[in-house]
Amino acid sequence: MTLGQAIAHAKANHPMILASLARVSARQADAEIPRAQWYPVAGASVQIFAATANNTTATYAGPRQFDVPRIGGTRVVSNGSWLPYPSTLVGIGARQEVFDFGRIAAQTAAFDTVVDVERQRARADELDVTFDVEEAYFAVFSAKAIAKASEEAYQRAKAHRDLAQAGVRSGLRSPIELTRAEADLTRFDIGRIKATGGVESAQALLAASVGVPDASLDIADAPPTPSELPSLAAAIRQGESRDPAILQALAELHASEAETRALGAELRPDLAATATLSGRAGGATPSGNGSLPPGSGWLPDVPNWDVGLVLNVPLFEGVVVARRDAAKARERVRAQQLALATQRDIAAIRAAYVATDVARTALPGLARAVEASRANYAQAEARFNAGLGTSIELADAEAIRTNAEIQLALGQFELARARAAFGRTIAEGN
Repeated sequence: MTLGQAIAHAKANHPMILASLARVSARQADAEIPRAQWYPVAGASVQIFAATANNTTATYAGPRQFDVPRIGGTRVVSNGSWLPYPSTLVGIGARQEVFDFGRIAAQTAAFDTVVDVERQRARADELDVTFDVEEAYFAVFSAKAIAKASEEAYQRAKAHRDLAQAGVRSGLRSPIELTRAEADLTRFDIGRIKATGGVESAQALLAASVGVPDASLDIADAPPTPSELPSLAAAIRQGESRDPAILQALAELHASEAETRALGAELRPDLAATATLSGRAGGATPSGNGSLPPGSGWLPDVPNWDVGLVLNVPLFEGVVVARRDAAKARERVRAQQLALATQRDIAAIRAAYVATDVARTALPGLARAVEASRANYAQAEARFNAGLGTSIELADAEAIRTNAEIQLALGQFELARARAAFGRTIAEGN
């Protein structure tokens, strides 16, 4: 894959990204809960009791879905009776919120701010996955460059070994030249094997970072040249306005403020409409000249209906007040966390800025070191081939050249990684 393809695939398929999106969807579903209080509540109930009936003609439990107004009609007595009577009720009704004095809106706003918090967490996960992919991609490229330098060093050492072997056989060179060449060849062969393993490890890490099921993933081309850095002041401003860590801390502060308002709104009045159609009957003797209904309370054939408005006004609820005060205390905590997140982000931006600048500044020196080491090696090789130089001199030149080429590959990786880390701190490209 190219770097762009790898990042796009990771954003669409990486388990961390999918889990983040699932959490956002779950929070959005939670945010629908307070809005559902505007929906009507309807239900039906069938009840039968055997109970005492002091000053009532029917006994019933209040259903959760609707209201059943009480209608009493038994005679009032100074001493109650323990004699049970049958009582039945069947009814259907509904309750509808009419005016909530802003309670539902406050609760909805509190849930919506939690969704925003989860979105910022998802953005942070996306930035982390993108950085991991970039780092792994650069690592594969650098590992290949190191493997190439190691392979070329091995091939050169092999040619020198063959040349030394021929010289020893012809008597033109001392046997120590061959033994040293053999030792150098073995050393570069081990380096080549390790470098090949490094490529395989980097490719396996890239596959895991991209989120493909394959055991390894190779790069399709060289990564792009790291872009220039903006000014440090501009980077800090961008980080403060876009970094998910800061935005998440800010969203958490807003969520705490919204929670405080929602808890305070629970102390507001509530106006609801209610309507019920019911049939009931009680077996107790009614007061006055009333008579028992047919069925003597076992058949709910006395019809009733009602339509009304119910206004509930909370006067004092200590638990709600305590919860609101606790939410205010959490607001102060969130405010301090926001300040801490901002401070950490600025520090991270400065550190990444310096690291990128150092890596970029060092790269030309590493390139010059490669050129010098190659020139030094060419001179040593020419002296060795002419019989003027020793295998030790050539081996030193080879080691210097190989190390310089490897250091250049590592320097290119450090620059690419540092630039990607800097982009992560300022939420670049997100």
